Amino acid sequence: MQHTLSSSSFGDSDRVDWIQLIRSRRVGPQTFFRLLGQHGTAAAALDALPGVARDAGVTSYQIYSRSQASDEYWRGRDMGCRLIAAPDPDYPPLLRGIAGAPPVLWALGDVGLLARPSVVIVGARNASALGKRFTGQLCRALGEAGLVVVSGLARGIDTAAHESALEHGTIGVQAGGIDVIYPLENAALHRDIAEGGLRLSEQPLGLVPQARHFPQRNRIIAGLAEATLVIEGATRSGSLITAREAGDLGREVMAVPGNPLDQRAAGCNALIREGATLIRSAEDVLVALPARDAVPAPEPDRPVREVPPAARLEPQVLSLLSVTGVSEDALIRDLGAPAAAVTTVLTRLELEGKIERQPGGLLALAV
Repeated sequence: MQHTLSSSSFGDSDRVDWIQLIRSRRVGPQTFFRLLGQHGTAAAALDALPGVARDAGVTSYQIYSRSQASDEYWRGRDMGCRLIAAPDPDYPPLLRGIAGAPPVLWALGDVGLLARPSVVIVGARNASALGKRFTGQLCRALGEAGLVVVSGLARGIDTAAHESALEHGTIGVQAGGIDVIYPLENAALHRDIAEGGLRLSEQPLGLVPQARHFPQRNRIIAGLAEATLVIEGATRSGSLITAREAGDLGREVMAVPGNPLDQRAAGCNALIREGATLIRSAEDVLVALPARDAVPAPEPDRPVREVPPAARLEPQVLSLLSVTGVSEDALIRDLGAPAAAVTTVLTRLELEGKIERQPGGLLALAV
């Protein structure tokens, strides 16, 4: 993730610009930062976006309206929320470096928790009584050790984790708008976390979460901490998706083993078989946590090469992509072209709807 503004020069108008750009059609996080890098500011990118879309053959493209962006920003402020943007020093440092990190996050509660060491704890919605009891004991001990517990505000293990960690610090990441309570049974928990912890969301205010919103929510959860621990989870559960996202990000993956006859333990046992750290107690978690700097070092600049004409580069990009996602870095290496030239073509193809971003920021042909 890159940005060109310092926090000291980043005012209300800039924040509305950022909302307007990220809410515009077909502008995801990676396209957002590519446009920002090309044009310097979100305002300049917004001015250029209709022309970029026309060049891509999209004649009916309209950016997200300024009035809607402004209304979202000031409504959020009126509700006591804060919009944390990438230039802000409070933006989560570990999240900042991942592909697909959200340019803006709505925050409600104690943003100081983002600067503290944290661990993700997720698990089954239909958790067993034993699983919830173990989660409670573990989270209280981790909180006493100074760790913030991050989870997804779902029922089951997530709820037990938040409730047990609330005294020492917990962060709940929402799949919908920060003002939307989901599930409704956790309304009191949402209120308690807003008062004594922190809630985060990248989504617009008022958005009711749907299935497609949870994978990106899970990636944000995994990106916030150095380690992810799963306590009960089926092999195809959202908890396992979060754990594998964490592994893809180079973070520590942990799991609590369970009875092989209990399907809620199947995912955890599979993670351990694949190399995840087996966890029996809070002490196991503390020993397994990696000791390294929170902020990833920037990647070295690649050597500059001759820029191929876009007319030749565009079909080459399409020929190398399929419906199976590939990382942008791998695509650039395969093309043997300068990153700046490739990203310009990718922006045009995304706006034209010929390619799409899959979870994890992978590039694929649009279906």
